[in-house]
Amino acid sequence: MSTESESPVWEVFLQPKSGKPHEHVGSVHAVDAEQALQNARDVYTRRGEGISIWVVQANNITASSPDDAGPLFDPGDDKIYRHPSFYTVPRGVRNV
Repeated sequence: MSTESESPVWEVFLQPKSGKPHEHVGSVHAVDAEQALQNARDVYTRRGEGISIWVVQANNITASSPDDAGPLFDPGDDKIYRHPSFYTVPRGVRNV
């Protein structure tokens, strides 16, 4: 039997209720996806939280670096339609 240190790390995402997005809740060690689901269920849904669990092997996740934030996100600034600053909001409208 493999030990925890030999098992890959799996990131766990839990959907709290229908219609809500999955949220990252933590990590588990497991030798395969089925064991990762079981471990995630045991660790993160003890009190009946959630209706769906996703597990993703951590080494399959590609992420940007905080150092890349400028070049990665700056191109969106030149698209004025993404910024609702060119029209006025009618009185009485909230949460736009």
